[in-house]
Amino acid sequence: MSNMPKVTNKQPAPMQITAEQILREARERQEDEPYTAPAQKVMDPEELAVYRMKERKQYEDRLRMNRNAMGAWIKYAAFEEAQRDFERARSVYERAIDVDHRNSALWLKYAEMEMRNRHINAARNVWDRAVTLMPRMDQFWFKYIYMEEMLGN
Repeated sequence: MSNMPKVTNKQPAPMQITAEQILREARERQEDEPYTAPAQKVMDPEELAVYRMKERKQYEDRLRMNRNAMGAWIKYAAFEEAQRDFERARSVYERAIDVDHRNSALWLKYAEMEMRNRHINAARNVWDRAVTLMPRMDQFWFKYIYMEEMLGN
């Protein structure tokens, strides 16, 4: 403790700065627009394959760390749907259902994905499974009936 410098002037500084003032000045100095990453342009099929593989690895790593994060499962399935790879999207949803088959939001997203992409029989299968597992979920019944009415059945 002997090499610690000793404070000789213990008087308050003539100009005091508050934490609020420091934060206000920092906000003023920030750029008006927040930083956004540049849009990635894919030039060839090989580059697209590398991009997809990298994204899938990131999703799989996140899920490996926390299998119960349903938001991560849903985002992963949405990514696969955006890539128009419906088999992989179904696989992701099925794996998520294996983790938590009582999650109503998961069933809704799964069935809505099938309906949105005009996979009617697959949507029916999802709705059938959902209402069998959770027959008291009114929202499942309403959406299932609405889909059938829209199809004219």
